Amino acid sequence: MTTFDLRNGIFLAPFHPLDVDPTEAIHRDLELIAHLDRLGYEEAWIGEHHSAGFEIISSPELFIAAAAERSKRIKLGTGVVSLPYHNPLTAANRIIQLDHMTRGRVMFGAGPGLLPSDAFMLGIPVSKQRERMAESLDVILRLFRGEVVSEKTEWYDLQNARAHLLPYTKPHPEVCVASTITPSGGRLAGKYNLGMLCVAATTTEGYDVLGSNWQIACQIAAERGATMDRSRLRLVGPIHLAETRERAMENVKYGLQKWIDYFSMFNPAAVGDAYRSDDPATALVKSGQAVIGTPDDAIQQISRLQKQSGGFGCFLQLAHNWANWENTQKSYELWARHVTPHLRGANANREASIAWTQDNIGEFMGAAINAAQQMFMKHAEEQAAKEAAQQDKVAAAGK
Repeated sequence: MTTFDLRNGIFLAPFHPLDVDPTEAIHRDLELIAHLDRLGYEEAWIGEHHSAGFEIISSPELFIAAAAERSKRIKLGTGVVSLPYHNPLTAANRIIQLDHMTRGRVMFGAGPGLLPSDAFMLGIPVSKQRERMAESLDVILRLFRGEVVSEKTEWYDLQNARAHLLPYTKPHPEVCVASTITPSGGRLAGKYNLGMLCVAATTTEGYDVLGSNWQIACQIAAERGATMDRSRLRLVGPIHLAETRERAMENVKYGLQKWIDYFSMFNPAAVGDAYRSDDPATALVKSGQAVIGTPDDAIQQISRLQKQSGGFGCFLQLAHNWANWENTQKSYELWARHVTPHLRGANANREASIAWTQDNIGEFMGAAINAAQQMFMKHAEEQAAKEAAQQDKVAAAGK
């Protein structure tokens, strides 16, 4: 059993179909962060992509800098920086600068890069992405600690490299690694005591390995005498909520098919049978990959994920734009209004209080009625005494 509150957040790739204005879409994403901040969401993770036209934020650091100025409390993470695309020194310096600019609200998510088309454009062998990510991550963590690094590999050459600022956050911002199906993310998390971003937690393959990938991290950590912290395990899954299931299903007709068409182009497994179905929304719900329904349905999904994973610290709703802007905002509001308090037991004392009141209402109302009757009697007695005194005064004056 976990002893910490489940945190709420989003994973913003983002996904914007090709029939919307990209400038407006990016500004809507910034507006969404401000909306979530007002609702009390704790985290937002922003992706990095360079191809395929749908996921149009190419610099999560630039986006975070702007989003931080529009928000007050929400923590902002790179979800993720694709490390093979960057020199590790410049990547480390950008995160440290953001750490100072946000006064500690930045989180560093790292991964090998998701879209093979990105790697092809950059001339990076896809087979080397995970290896290069591991090399870069090791250097970045050393730079965060203030070390001077001289290291040459086939793709970077660092000579007496050091970060010219130490992090604002001590010892450094929280670091998380992306984890999908393979054990690579869990291995790095266990080796370096990092958090994990399970970005495919509700897909069939990702769901099946939730427990095993965490155990791999724990085993690697145990080899160096350390223990992993489940509060730093984050699960990602798509959610859309409305007051009724029927309304939720109607809402997602706006953009779900475009999202499915995009994913089925390069990763059909990510949408399961939905891309072959005449009713993709129902297919996603039946497979457990998505919640398209009510807050109660979302609560059931979280319970299912908790049992499968053994417990986690934060659920990140995958930002997908299945519904229009108004219904998208409403979905996040419904989660904050109904799902969050249920998961945190925020109303436990209120529920206990009303139950206690109901159980004892007879005694309470009896006492209240008796008190009211006593007040009537007291008032009557006082009035009678006043009238008697007045009569005595009149009688004395007539003598």
